[in-house]
Amino acid sequence: MADSKEMVKVMVAALQDKKAEDIRIIDISNVSVIADYFVIANGNNPNQIQAMVDNVEEQMYKSGFDDPKVEGYNSASWILLDYHDVILHVFSEEDRAFYNIERIWRDGKEIDVNSL
Repeated sequence: MADSKEMVKVMVAALQDKKAEDIRIIDISNVSVIADYFVIANGNNPNQIQAMVDNVEEQMYKSGFDDPKVEGYNSASWILLDYHDVILHVFSEEDRAFYNIERIWRDGKEIDVNSL
């Protein structure tokens, strides 16, 4: 779990660097075995969303966390990066409202981004 927390810190910093909006962290470790955390954010357009994801991948690689599973990069309306223990969801504003991941995983514990 210590590595997971470090991964979350690196992701959030990389997202903030590219002006991600409404970054949320959900601890799902007590709810599911698929991961420890979900990190969720949204961007304003496909170019920004791809830039956010590119920056996360670059910063994660520099921190020793590499080779994520990537889904949705070309459409850039919902991109998922799966680092096993931490899963990043980057949405367009419209898709985030539609899929409402936070509601689906409300049994998880939301972590304050400022407490990292």
